[in-house]
Amino acid sequence: MGNNERDIVSQRRFISQDNSKDDSNLSKEELMAKYEKHIYDLQQLLEISRSLCSTLQTSTLIESILYTCMGQMHVLGAGVFIMDSIDADCFKLAENYSGIDVSPCIDYTIPVQHPIIENLSKGAKSFTIKEFFGDFSAIQKDSYVEMILDLKPTLIVPLLVKNHLNGFLLLGERIDLGEGADYSEYERNQILAIASLAAIAINNSALVERSSIDLMTHLKQRYYFFNALSDALSHAYEKKSSLCVMMFDIDHFKNVNDTCGHACGDYVLMEVARIIRESVRSEDIASRYGGEEFTVLLNNADRTGGMIVAERIRSRVEAMDFVYENTHLKITISAGVAVYNGEQSPVPQPKRFVDIADKAMYFSKRSGRNRVSFLQESHDL
Repeated sequence: MGNNERDIVSQRRFISQDNSKDDSNLSKEELMAKYEKHIYDLQQLLEISRSLCSTLQTSTLIESILYTCMGQMHVLGAGVFIMDSIDADCFKLAENYSGIDVSPCIDYTIPVQHPIIENLSKGAKSFTIKEFFGDFSAIQKDSYVEMILDLKPTLIVPLLVKNHLNGFLLLGERIDLGEGADYSEYERNQILAIASLAAIAINNSALVERSSIDLMTHLKQRYYFFNALSDALSHAYEKKSSLCVMMFDIDHFKNVNDTCGHACGDYVLMEVARIIRESVRSEDIASRYGGEEFTVLLNNADRTGGMIVAERIRSRVEAMDFVYENTHLKITISAGVAVYNGEQSPVPQPKRFVDIADKAMYFSKRSGRNRVSFLQESHDL
């Protein structure tokens, strides 16, 4: 039995025991209604489990968790604090929220050594603000406590995997009930079950995320890019939308390694990767394709959009002063762009589609380098 099923079975027993106390005082109809609700809620947990565990992209997963919790708990907003890397020393809210008021002037981070984190790590238990902070005798009131209070959560729920805290959930104001509305014991058990599933899903997503990252450039690896492209092509075909793939290659990169050394070459790779990463949207996927080659997948992008982004990256690389050990380097890149339109053509093989961008990039190389070229199909060459 997998972790998800064990958590659901355990939670089912807990809910059943909790709600069997006053069964003797219930009529047959009330008992039927009560256990029909239990069955329905367990079915909901199974659906939530399937949904969360079928999503590995962290941003999509967090969005799913937030809307699930908001719908199940009838709250107007929710947020999740998580670590953004395995060696991080704090939990961050970042963009992981919906329907709650955040201040642009506040950096919503909490150090792992703070008493808030220590208390949340003690076990699977949900807290109202009053329960968690009390009179602040256990947790001294400081800027981090003030930050949590400022978010006005009605419930705080730890996300635990194997007794290890990998995040915590904040629920906002309850619909039609106000900030001070109490959660029933049944509702608390329900949110703990959802939190358990969410914690496992976040942990799995983080493992996949970390194993698919190129350690030098912090971009996605090639195999991850092709998996994402395959899904994106199918989605574009179904939705009759378009997507764009861009291929980049650093011009005369061998000369950098030969004249300045491989450490300098690594520096150039990391800086070019940073420029690419900062030039695309969070939902786009940038990868290190191999050596000094990079790819970018732009969803819902046509030829014009793809050319604009590719030219932005090319110009930023050209304009940057690369300085390594007091040596100034002039670096340029060549780019190729290919576009798929789901309304006009069947789904191509991902490799064939990338090959079109690759050929467009080599067309840029042959045309003088430091430029962007577009090819719709390989026969355009």
